[in-house]
Amino acid sequence: MPHLFHLWVYLQTSPLLGLTATLTIYTLAAAIARRLRFHPLANPVLVAILLLAVLLEVTHVPYAAYFQGAQYVHFLLGPATVALAVPMYANLRRIRAAAGAILPALIAGSLVSAISAILIARLLGAPRLVVLSLAPKSVTTPIAMGIAEQIGGQPSLAAVFVLLTGLIASILTMPLLRRVGISDWRAMGLAAGTAGHGLATAQILLHSETAGAFGGLAIGLNGVLTAIIVPPLAAWLGPA
Repeated sequence: MPHLFHLWVYLQTSPLLGLTATLTIYTLAAAIARRLRFHPLANPVLVAILLLAVLLEVTHVPYAAYFQGAQYVHFLLGPATVALAVPMYANLRRIRAAAGAILPALIAGSLVSAISAILIARLLGAPRLVVLSLAPKSVTTPIAMGIAEQIGGQPSLAAVFVLLTGLIASILTMPLLRRVGISDWRAMGLAAGTAGHGLATAQILLHSETAGAFGGLAIGLNGVLTAIIVPPLAAWLGPA
């Protein structure tokens, strides 16, 4: 016990705290997911976030102190997203064969995602700042933050909406699509990438490399389409 106490004191005063806590808890969350046979509610990212939140609350560690170490994992989000090109390359023949259906599906998905978010938020009486921050919720965090800043939203709020969207999509995508009779991994991957960016794609990649390839393609193309679609929708909302 004394050794563990001294180790904890040392970690609290160095960036190793955030890095060690993140890697350890995510490993535990991944083990829980495997134990539960990758049940949607046992999503490793969701479980890890909840466990980390409890840990920081119980130990009274400020988020800023935690992020000094966690920023190294945060940096790897970019390379991890780029790594989705590997299954895309392996499934290049399937992507080419479905090219005629991919673009219309992505355009429809991008439009529905942005317009539905804006309309629902407005109907619920959300402030304009929240509406504009919510519009790019289905793309990756850097793109969403850039779009939100450009149209007058709050980048940090947009990042929160992106995370929540990804978590919800990673939980609901496969059960919902199977419920409506969709079993084609190409369609499921495209839907996951369009609706829930990297988090949903990472979840479905556990089940099918083909789905992961189409999800990775959807992440990139949906980011471009959303950057084109959302600014005119923001202008349609009018001034604050």
